[in-house]
Amino acid sequence: MRKAAVYRDEEMIGTLIEENRSSYIFRYADRWFADAKKPAVSLTLPKTQQEYRSEILFPFFFNLLSEGVNRQLQSRQLKIDEADHFGLLLATAQYDTIGAITVKPIQE
Repeated sequence: MRKAAVYRDEEMIGTLIEENRSSYIFRYADRWFADAKKPAVSLTLPKTQQEYRSEILFPFFFNLLSEGVNRQLQSRQLKIDEADHFGLLLATAQYDTIGAITVKPIQE
């Protein structure tokens, strides 16, 4: 199991968990979920429920990954399997992403 904290402009909004390669959970942090003024992380993960489950990495987070040659280069340099989307997300979405969302690994 791997876990990540999801931030919006440096404020933690939730956690993303990979239980295995076919089970993912995104859960809004209690504070973020309770504050009606705070926006949802994406249109596909509205704040109508606090926890979401998926058999694939949620498309919103998958779309934070590089594509094509850039993904191949990152995979090679970081020594991460190109098919390990969650691993690549943890390694590359910590600092410089498009938009306000960053994803940082949680060490247990």
